[in-house]
Amino acid sequence: MLVVHVHVHVKPEYVNAFIEATLANARESLREPGVARFDVIQQQDDPTRFVLVEAYRTPEAPAAHKETGHYAAWRDAVAPMMAEPRSSAKFTNLFPDDSRW
Repeated sequence: MLVVHVHVHVKPEYVNAFIEATLANARESLREPGVARFDVIQQQDDPTRFVLVEAYRTPEAPAAHKETGHYAAWRDAVAPMMAEPRSSAKFTNLFPDDSRW
């Protein structure tokens, strides 16, 4: 299982629009066979900061996700909302093991 944390800093005036676009993307992402989980979390002490926690079943699934129409729509919609470029970090899931997914 590959887990990706995508860190996003949004301009304050776009927080609500970012949430709306990102939740739509997350809902569609969960329909993809390679996506085990797609969490959208907002920082409590700075509501302009978010982390997307994406869990993929296979190493190929992230690339497949980026080929979807809903990802492209999200990427294009939120681009002007960013206070700075988004960043990501990749992790290997150790527990629970992949058999639960």
